[in-house]
Amino acid sequence: MLKQACIILALVATVALPFALRPAQRALGKADDTLVIITPHNEATRFEFGRGFQAWYRERTGRPVSVDWRVVGGTSEIARVIEGAYHAAFERRWTAQAGRRWSAEIQAGYVQPDLPAAASAEVRAARAEFMASDVGCGIDLFFGGGSYDFVRQAQAGRIVPSRVRQTHPEWFSAAVIPRTFTGEQFWDDEGCWVGNVISSYGILYNADALARLNLSPPTAWADLGGAGYLGALALCDPTKSSSMAKAFENIVQQEIWRFERAKAGTGDAAERTVVREGWTEGLRVVQRIAANARYFTDSSQKPPIDVAQGDCAAGICIDFYGRAQAEAVASRGVSRLGFVTPRGGTVNSVDPIALLRGAPHREVAERFIEYTLTPEAQKLWNFKPGTAGGPERFALRRLPVRRDFYEHTEWKTLRSDPDAAPFADPFPLVYRPEWTGHLIRELALVVRVMGLDSHAELKAAMRAINAVRATDGPRAEAALAKLADVGAVDYEQVNGLIRRTLRAKNKVDEVRLTTELGERFRRQYREAEAIARGEN
Repeated sequence: MLKQACIILALVATVALPFALRPAQRALGKADDTLVIITPHNEATRFEFGRGFQAWYRERTGRPVSVDWRVVGGTSEIARVIEGAYHAAFERRWTAQAGRRWSAEIQAGYVQPDLPAAASAEVRAARAEFMASDVGCGIDLFFGGGSYDFVRQAQAGRIVPSRVRQTHPEWFSAAVIPRTFTGEQFWDDEGCWVGNVISSYGILYNADALARLNLSPPTAWADLGGAGYLGALALCDPTKSSSMAKAFENIVQQEIWRFERAKAGTGDAAERTVVREGWTEGLRVVQRIAANARYFTDSSQKPPIDVAQGDCAAGICIDFYGRAQAEAVASRGVSRLGFVTPRGGTVNSVDPIALLRGAPHREVAERFIEYTLTPEAQKLWNFKPGTAGGPERFALRRLPVRRDFYEHTEWKTLRSDPDAAPFADPFPLVYRPEWTGHLIRELALVVRVMGLDSHAELKAAMRAINAVRATDGPRAEAALAKLADVGAVDYEQVNGLIRRTLRAKNKVDEVRLTTELGERFRRQYREAEAIARGEN
């Protein structure tokens, strides 16, 4: 009995001691107001903006506010959560009236901004009712992620105009927050969303890992397709992360620009040729990069961590993930990590904020949108922790969207990235949305079938090609030509069959197409490997 009692006491002590010895916690006061935000932003951003808003709000209203952050994953996961919640809420509203039944046709149609001529009167009525309603999903704001998802939500009617453009018209000008910059839209014409912070894309690399592989630091996207990186790259699945889909689009856009600068002739025909050829070459660059991947993860936050640990030599990531990771492992101001944005290879796009339809705490939500665009809040993105007006704990290492922020030279010593000046970049990638902007989802699918679903075969083929380059150049080139055949996903195919299939109501066709394309590339890569090995 004594032995059992001692064991029980030891177990109780093990459980109780951490609670007994933990530091005293500051008591949380009861909040008068509440705000619910769904976001892909990390804990550091949530802490600093939550703390900052609470102080700003109380100073102006005299009322404490509680920020309820909802974190479900990246923007793709957020989109699914929001869409599911609105479908359920509107279905309840629609079927509450006698004689009205819910159908797949209504569910697909009430979120379409431009209904086809064949749409039924019932679907048109559902769309009109939804757009005039205050149906909500229990969440006030969508904060963070790429503008692509915000455009889609605005078209569906799930986000609505806020009042910030009316209350602060002086902010929405070329001198403060331009409507567009280098081809990217920074705020919505209807006021449904506004960019809050600038993002770009680049390459995070581990200098120690590169030294082991006898590689120089990469400076261009195409460098990651080199033979030395085989099995050493950390990549993210673009069908799971819209930010990574945007990064791959940057690669394609840069290749189209190469053909644009060298094109002969003018007119629509010449332009179509440029886009078609640039798209093909861009896919080949992506294909070579995919061949070198160690893995494709679902989370865009994983590659920087694995590069920092030396598990991968390099990876593609959003700029602030790269900068923050380099800072996290720095010792005495020196880091084994480096981050580079390929010259002329990345756009400066924005992470927006938007008000959701039927927001349960609309007045507080409007004030939060206003707060994030104030000079005080913009400082949080790039000021050093502990500086006057800066974050309390975390260096967010992001670039504010306000152009006038960078005019304050006296702030340079207070900034984490004093030399970063996105509005003064001498070599920006000028985004042409008419080239690829309507094909983000299609491009993500192409990368998946060409690089993820067939990765084992792609990697084996590239290894065989690399092995024979020095001894039999013609055979290596023949194998590479077979591997690099992207005719099944060229610009015409993507704008035609693939685009129609992805937008069709019947999702079985999408699964069938994905399976067929994946098998086609696997077969093609096996043939390329056989050519490299002299077996064909």
